[in-house]
Amino acid sequence: MTQPSLGFVIVFLIFSLLFFSNTYKLWFKTDEYYQSIYNSLTAQPSLYPFRDFFLKRLENRKRWEVQQKIFSLLGILAILGADVLVVIAFMRNK
Repeated sequence: MTQPSLGFVIVFLIFSLLFFSNTYKLWFKTDEYYQSIYNSLTAQPSLYPFRDFFLKRLENRKRWEVQQKIFSLLGILAILGADVLVVIAFMRNK
């Protein structure tokens, strides 16, 4: 197996930061995050092909919050694990 390039590692970590940014908004700025998602789904013209499906999921806000927070906890574990593995693979042959 080959060592990942530095560029790949940097891009991978940037996408991880994007996930952590959204997770931060979900946990600590929930009202703004919810409103932002709702506004983007209700804006016309819609760019989202499954808009009605996502709007239906937003109808019950408390349920949406619980589901998103559970998913974000699983995501944090997965992203941190992947980040560690990518960095280890990069550092292995240095």
